[in-house]
Parts: sequence; structure tokens; C-alpha cells
Amino acid sequence: MKHQLVPIFAVAVLAVAGLAQETRVSLPETPAGRHVEAYVLAFNAGDAAMREFFAGHIAKGALQKTAVETRMERYKQMHDRLGSLELQKLAESRSDFVSVVARTENGPFVRLDFQFEPAEPFGLLGIRVEAMEDAADEILPTAAKKNNDELLAAVREYGEKASRAEDFSGVILVAQNGIPLFEQAYGYADREKKIPNRVDTKFNIGSINKSFTGLAIRQLVAGKKVSLDDPIGKFLPDYPNKDAAAKVTVRHLLDMTSGVGDFFGDSYEATPKEKIRSLEDYLPLFADKPLEFEPGARERYSNGGYIVLGLIIEKASGTDYYTYVRDHIFNPAGMNDSASFEKDAAVPNRALGYVRDGSSWKPNYETLPGRGSSAGGGYSTARDLLKYTIALAEGTIAGAPEEIRGGLGIAGGAPGINAVLEWDPKSGYVVAVMSNFGPPSAQRVGRQIHSWLPR
Repeated sequence: MKHQLVPIFAVAVLAVAGLAQETRVSLPETPAGRHVEAYVLAFNAGDAAMREFFAGHIAKGALQKTAVETRMERYKQMHDRLGSLELQKLAESRSDFVSVVARTENGPFVRLDFQFEPAEPFGLLGIRVEAMEDAADEILPTAAKKNNDELLAAVREYGEKASRAEDFSGVILVAQNGIPLFEQAYGYADREKKIPNRVDTKFNIGSINKSFTGLAIRQLVAGKKVSLDDPIGKFLPDYPNKDAAAKVTVRHLLDMTSGVGDFFGDSYEATPKEKIRSLEDYLPLFADKPLEFEPGARERYSNGGYIVLGLIIEKASGTDYYTYVRDHIFNPAGMNDSASFEKDAAVPNRALGYVRDGSSWKPNYETLPGRGSSAGGGYSTARDLLKYTIALAEGTIAGAPEEIRGGLGIAGGAPGINAVLEWDPKSGYVVAVMSNFGPPSAQRVGRQIHSWLPR
């Protein structure tokens, strides 16, 4: 549930460290290629050059959306984590897109997808950064298919191959303009009982639930029940950390700039999972800890922050989180198979999650909380995720902000859980991949399909 995929369709720039030595890859002699070259040189030169790069190479609209200081903070965090980069492969190059694979100083490979404006000056819109377990396995064919017939043939072959190799178990859905073009299930929902996955099987979607939580907050903002500048303490006066209650705002929580930590860790491991059944049950796992940094000073992924958002939804709406999301998001969208089921409830057609244990597989049941939360752990189907994008596009869900209609690129992952949803309103394509194996089972499939989509 902790994993997050940086979107391409809903682009946000994340910074990655620069090269420590000459690159092994010749970048294209195009405006996009020169932007990438400048980006690499700026990382080599340090903070001052990086700041100058952001000011001179980012598309104006993107720069207005995310200020230079925020981008610098992200750059510093990623540099600390990955170290320098050595380019290994130019995976793809178009006038508005460049993709490269790099080895990091600290060990792992990463893939960087640079998205640019479609016309001059081809300013940088964003970068999708994704960790790769093994460069040889993860450098996937990226040439776009000429048409949907070629696309679907490639998806069908790839899905079957991944399933046979036990690299994937789940459902793949590809749609365009709201109409499914490809929908296929693979593997088992219950390996012991040999119950196969179906196209309508319910999968744990991990952190994709955060999209519903964020939308619910925006609905309450539109209804004047919440302000983005409201502090935690306005809704949760008994919040254990009084400093956080006074300083952290709803905006900070949404933007992952709150300084509130994670609920995963030693406390979570020591807690009987069956006892975690409500949002309040998650609070003792993190809420009394000091803030990790001053609110607004930096950005860090926070599951705990989204628990707090869920509790704010409950206080502001007067109903529990699960009921609110059902009534205001799932029901209007027709998402009848989506809910945060309790893990010991008898739920028809629900997939069990599995973790590879040597040459065998074991269920992930013992790692799951008694019930998912506003941070993740709910269940849905591929069709329901498609319905979500349709409802957003058509304005069926009341209070949805205009920016969310610009597309989605979201994912969730944990042991035995991986799901990806990507929606590009411009092309009309939706890719939903759900797996009851852990990362990167669905992510790998989703990334491959994305690279094949006809341009």
C-alpha cells in the first residue's frame, strides 16, 4: 500500500541525481534531447545549476503549478537517496518524449521518462521516475504500435507469457473512450483451491484509494465544509501531537508536505492486525510521533497523512469514511464492486494476495490490517476503475475538481498487492492492471502497455 507510481498523464516533476561521469548514451539532436542533456549537466554541477535549469527549461505552465523551491527540495531528496547516475540506454525518443535507463551510484537501476510540450519550445512538463529491479528484465520494448489491432495482439501475447512465467496473476484491461478493447484474467484468485481469477474479480488496490480520499476532501472543500488551509486541530482537537494539530493543514496532508510519518514500521508489526478495523485504530501507530520536518518545507510520502485526511472527512461530513466514499464516489460512478472489505469477511470473488517464498507462494493474509483505510487497502475491479475515469470525464461525481479531469497515473503496491490505473483524456486510453502478486507485477505490465499505445 506504500508504493506510489509517479504519473505521466498527470505529470509532476520529480528530480533525480545527475551523472558523475560521461554518459554512455548519445542523446538525440532535438529540442527534447537538448533539454535532457541540460538536465544531466545541471545535476552534475549542483544546486545552483539545477535551480537555473528549472527556471529556464520547465514549461511555463508547469513552473507556475510547482515552484522552483519545491522542485529543488525534491531534487535534493532524490540525490541523497540515489546518488549519481550513469546512463545505460536510450529507450525511446520522440519530439515530445525521451526515455532513458540509468544505473545509480547507490545500486538500483532507474528509468526516466521525460515528457515535453508537444510544440516549440518543447518545455519540460515532467519526469516519470521508476525504480527497476534488474535492467535486463525491465528494459522493455517501447515502440508504439501503429493501431489498436497491433496493440491488442501485443498485449495478449505479453499477458500470456507473463502468466506462464508466473510473473503476473490478475486482470489486464485496456479501453479507449470508455469502451473496453481488451479485458483478460490470468492466474488464480485462490491458488490452494485452484479458483481462477475472472475479469470481475475484486483485487486489493493498495494506495489507489488515496485518489478517492483526495477527491472526497475536494468535495468537502467545494461544499464549504473544509478549507485547504484548515489545521488538523480544527477537526481533531484531541490529536496526540499538538504541534502537528496546530501547524499541519489539509493542504499539507494532500500534497504530502505535512511532516506526518508512516504507520508502517515496528508499531504496525507488533500490533495484532485483526484489531485494526477503523481509521482511529491506525492513529496510535504514528500520530504521537514528532513531525519529520516543518510542514510545507519539503515533500515526503505519508500514509499517516492520508489516515488523518480520512478522519477529517468523517468529522466534516458526519459519517464514517467508508460510507462517505461509497455514497459520494462509488455509487455515483456505478462502482458497485468497490469497497474496503474486512479481511475476514466472506466476500465472493475476492482474490487472495500471494508472496513468493522461494519456489512456492504463500498468502499475504497475516500482513493485512483488519480493514483497509483512507490511505489504501480497499478492493475494486478493473471495470470499476474504468468506471471511475468515465465518471470523472463526464462530471458524474459531484465536486470533482477540474484538475483531476486532466488524467490519472496512480498505483498501489505491497506484498501480494499491485494495481495500476492510467488515464489519458487526450487519447482516450485507459489502462487498468490489477494483480494479486506484489510489485512490480502490475506496474511492469502497465508500463509496457503504456509504451505500446498508438500515438
